Amino acid sequence: MRKKTKEGDREMTFWEHLDELRSVLIRGIVVIFLLTIVAFSFKHILFDYVILGPKNADFITYRVLCKLGKLLSMDSFCLSTSTLHLINISLAGQFMAHMTTSIIAGFIVGSPYIIWELWRFITPGLTAAEKKNTRGAVLVITSLFLTGVLFSYFLAVPLMVNFLGNYQVSESVVNTIALDSYTSAVTTMTLLMGLVFEFPVIVLFLTKIGILTPAFMSKYRKHTIVGILIVAGLITPSPDIFSQLVVAIPLYALYEISVQLSKKIYRQRKESAG
Repeated sequence: MRKKTKEGDREMTFWEHLDELRSVLIRGIVVIFLLTIVAFSFKHILFDYVILGPKNADFITYRVLCKLGKLLSMDSFCLSTSTLHLINISLAGQFMAHMTTSIIAGFIVGSPYIIWELWRFITPGLTAAEKKNTRGAVLVITSLFLTGVLFSYFLAVPLMVNFLGNYQVSESVVNTIALDSYTSAVTTMTLLMGLVFEFPVIVLFLTKIGILTPAFMSKYRKHTIVGILIVAGLITPSPDIFSQLVVAIPLYALYEISVQLSKKIYRQRKESAG
């Protein structure tokens, strides 16, 4: 990595790299901290409208699915969360749920800045050609992460909450869910799906350094389809195949995009080597 000085460009030392990385991390932590305070201050919006939204019967996903079900004459699309009740069973439970959820909200909202800072740290180590080929990378990486977050919140999380929150082994057993269990499930699923949607970026990087090839991805396409269907089944463990396909199709589309990216990068590597 090069660093501009009064004498011109020069190679940064190992300790200068660490110092620059430390500055990047500190700035990222400060941004997350400030956004966490903002999220913590707006408790009513954060919980009543965002975190607890998927447990309410009037959540937008349930309303859209119900309207779609009426158009298709499929009553099973009208989902219900009427049997889901939340309680707090520890003294500091609500405060800790408030704190951890605010931190995660701060991280998600601050992710564009964090990604930009990390990319700014990496960029000086790239060649001119690599910089040209990766133009707009921050926008792509950020968009993929936020798309995954939105996909999870508006689709995967409501389907998960609806099934698990309404599942009963017996009518005599009422679902009374601990607050920390609910918030943990919602935030973990949301963050996980945001990271899953970064799969094309990971594939691009692994192909670039020669670890992954498009032939390998094409060879194991059938295995991937099975894996995606399993994941979709775990997220939406209802017998309704449509709900599973709603989750599986975007994930498979993500895989196919990754295959095409791998082919492009692999072809570029062969051309540059030749």
